[in-house]
Amino acid sequence: MNTKVLLLLLGLVAVAAAEKPRSVYSSPPERFETFEEVEPPKYGFDWAVQDGESGNAFDHQEARDHDNTQGSYTVQLPDGRLQRVTYYVDGDSGFVAEVTYEGEARYPESREFQPPQTQYSSP
Repeated sequence: MNTKVLLLLLGLVAVAAAEKPRSVYSSPPERFETFEEVEPPKYGFDWAVQDGESGNAFDHQEARDHDNTQGSYTVQLPDGRLQRVTYYVDGDSGFVAEVTYEGEARYPESREFQPPQTQYSSP
């Protein structure tokens, strides 16, 4: 009987000593409450891919300084034209783009579909 009472008391002490779980809606720990001053965004990049075998050509360049972003990219379209998109974003003006095309669209001659001829041979 004494063992049961001792185990019960040890269990109660363990529960009382246990840390209370944080509420899901509690404030974040103090280490997250301090805000560091960050530099305004400023970057620039460019890249290009040209595949001689397929004729595909892609490129993209962009520069950003604080709230002013400008750039352009090109895509080789399946019809042979080059599509160029030049864009800018200035503060809250939103994304403003100008799309131009270089070259003339070329389409292969349309041919009526002819199913392949299948030859059967008997054994």
